[in-house]
Amino acid sequence: MKFRKILILFCLLIITGCVGYSSTGVLGTGVSIALDPRSLGTQIDDSIMQQNLRAKLLSEDKGYIISVKTKVLDGRIFLTGKVNSVEDKLLITKLAWEIKGARSVNNDLQIKEKFNFKRSAKDLLITTQLRAALIGSKKVKAVNYNIDTYKKVIYIYGIAQNKIEREEVIKEAKMILDVEDVITSIFLVDDLRVIKK
Repeated sequence: MKFRKILILFCLLIITGCVGYSSTGVLGTGVSIALDPRSLGTQIDDSIMQQNLRAKLLSEDKGYIISVKTKVLDGRIFLTGKVNSVEDKLLITKLAWEIKGARSVNNDLQIKEKFNFKRSAKDLLITTQLRAALIGSKKVKAVNYNIDTYKKVIYIYGIAQNKIEREEVIKEAKMILDVEDVITSIFLVDDLRVIKK
């Protein structure tokens, strides 16, 4: 029985790895350029901001590159991951606000705790289930969304074509078994500064 669970987890890791690469755009912004409703200029600006933030994090502490995930959408910066202390969390927020063009900073960084394999496996399973549901949905352009799960809380970042798509993504997330909360930063195409014509 244990062998079977380990085999299933291993298969999920492989599938998640494949999906993760295909959903990263050429500019590294996490969405496919062909389907991204932002203008090419906005995509480039976001990519530059993200690379500048990564450079700042790297110069501050090399460990941040592994433990902190960044996402920039239309000048809005999103931070997820795990850090060692509250001071680290505040420092990273300050560094994000120093990036030229930052319109807002959403800090969802968590303070590190002792590693829990069971919880990490459950979080991975939740993320994988939601990715699969979004890919299978005809109402959603799945490549326009980034998904992170931590302690059974799903964080979703992305751009929806309309309110129906945004509601469908949230509905799919809430239907996943054992999810305790869904935190979204899903913008509508109409919310963006510059809309692709």
